[in-house]
Amino acid sequence: QVQLVESGGGLVQAGGSLRLSCAASGRTFNTYTMGWFRQAPGKEREFVARITKSGDRTHYADFVQGRFTISRDNAKNTVYLQMNSLKPEDTAIYYCAADPSYFPLNYDYWGQGTQVTVSS
Repeated sequence: QVQLVESGGGLVQAGGSLRLSCAASGRTFNTYTMGWFRQAPGKEREFVARITKSGDRTHYADFVQGRFTISRDNAKNTVYLQMNSLKPEDTAIYYCAADPSYFPLNYDYWGQGTQVTVSS
């Protein structure tokens, strides 16, 4: 089992940047595929990005359009989401998730989320 704690959210102006972090408990972090998701008010949760267990491959939602970068540091049990050129429509609660599958359809473990608000 793994516990996830996100941090780094906040209020930023459009065009600004934020880096989200997700710290995982346990000593088996490198056995989990990690993902970032988000949920805006009144909308369903949506996929943002995913990174493989070793960090050698990443995958992004189309709306990212080169603005976000997911990365991980297995020595620190942490996954990051660097978000640049933020837009008001990026406002949402951002969640990290972990799953032992290589290409998860449903993630087993979730953090509590961190709020990102982008002002226009």
